[in-house]
Amino acid sequence: MSRKLPTVGILGGGQLARMLTLAAAPLGIRTLVVDGTSDACAGQVAELIVADWSDDAALADFARRVDVVTFDFENVPAAAAERLAGLVDVFPNPRALAVAQDRLSEKTLFRETGLDTPEFETVDTREDLVRAVARIGAPAILKTRRLGYDGKGQFRLKTADDIDAAWAALGEAAGKHGLILEAFVPFDRELSVVAVRGRDGSFRAWPLTRNWHVDGVLSLSLAPAPGTSDELEQAATAHARAIAEKLDYVGVFALELFVRGGDLLGNEMAPRVHNSGHWTIEGAHTSQFENHIRAVLGLPLGDTGVRGASAMLNWIGDMPDPAPVLSVADGHWHDYGKEARPGRKVGHATLCAADAGSLRAKLAEVGVGLGRESQVAPAVELLG
Repeated sequence: MSRKLPTVGILGGGQLARMLTLAAAPLGIRTLVVDGTSDACAGQVAELIVADWSDDAALADFARRVDVVTFDFENVPAAAAERLAGLVDVFPNPRALAVAQDRLSEKTLFRETGLDTPEFETVDTREDLVRAVARIGAPAILKTRRLGYDGKGQFRLKTADDIDAAWAALGEAAGKHGLILEAFVPFDRELSVVAVRGRDGSFRAWPLTRNWHVDGVLSLSLAPAPGTSDELEQAATAHARAIAEKLDYVGVFALELFVRGGDLLGNEMAPRVHNSGHWTIEGAHTSQFENHIRAVLGLPLGDTGVRGASAMLNWIGDMPDPAPVLSVADGHWHDYGKEARPGRKVGHATLCAADAGSLRAKLAEVGVGLGRESQVAPAVELLG
């Protein structure tokens, strides 16, 4: 007698859905992906339904074919998640998705759970922007409250003289998505907590990750984050747990943090598996992708401990030659199968080593081989 394999439905067919599918397969779990484009890269490894998320008939058919639904993209319309939640289990829940989609709701949640944030003001009109700059000061960053990610939907005001330019760039979005002005934080470093919460309330977190961004897009991650005290690690993890419990969150999420003078400030939350956790595929006992699948299906969570030290290099726009990475021991290559395009995440590489010194040597070697010494330089310097 054949047994029915559980099926996880994924809204969004990008590289995160692709990696969730690859993590699900060894567990005997199928995936079914819905995306609005026929060339979604997850469709190379999973069954793909091409449909708009507003297509009620397609979503109803999708719900009938899966045991649980999750997301690979935080900008999936919360209304679609709500409709699906009436038909099938949806994790994380639509409320968590809606909060993380709105920077005002997100910042408010952080403060409600005890995590400080940079100063912020809502902006609906140009006059609001003038008042907000007068209160917060400059430099500051004007952002859309919704539908902004990877540096999109943002304008940095260096001085108050930039108000007109900022409003010209984003003013039209004020009526559609709302705007928020955030104080610019002269932070010491950027960290992220990647954590997972199960359907039974169990909670685990991977070690803190140190991140470097270029033009608002993640370029390099290093884990475990060097030079991080036990007290800072415990505080960051406690904030992540408090947020997850407040939202009754199920699945993997990332909490992005600024460190300023030993204090933690909440930047953003991603209600999904996250770029800064890609190193866990090879560098941890259980990857973020496998633990997300486990969590949404109610399976026991896996060990989030590390195997050593890891660095992840993000490939933006086009893929470099894989040979320098594949030529070193414990060098791992991930091609997302996407067409090259400026600003597009097309792949990543992870280098793993037993200790920080060995990882530094590998990074330096790979950086030279790729002609990307500047990309690896921050980690090489920190590990030196």
